[in-house]
Amino acid sequence: MQKKKYNISVEATLEVIGGKWKCVILCHLTHGKKRTSELKRLMPGITQKMLTQQLRELEEDGVINRIVYNQVPPKVEYELSEYGWSLQEILDSLCAWGAKHITKVYGDKTAVLEEGILNEDLKEER
Repeated sequence: MQKKKYNISVEATLEVIGGKWKCVILCHLTHGKKRTSELKRLMPGITQKMLTQQLRELEEDGVINRIVYNQVPPKVEYELSEYGWSLQEILDSLCAWGAKHITKVYGDKTAVLEEGILNEDLKEER
């Protein structure tokens, strides 16, 4: 493996979890194992091709585990690896900052944030 040079360490972080979908995938996996179809349902804006690509990259970086069950029909699940769980604090901080940003820009976050497992606090506000 060729040694890479970074100007600042956040570049290494963004290389692994950067982009529109990786953090979203990781946040969903903090709530347990998910099949590809479950992740797709939770993220209706992502294409199947992009989801597959992002899952492969996260697996290659050792952030998630791909679990293949030997059965018919084949079953595959994804979960955070031990290394991936080390991102929990970062993911929680990103979610908290995003909620503050939405409130700052839109005022009422319940108007623009979908209700779902990742937004449990919205149920209390509605």
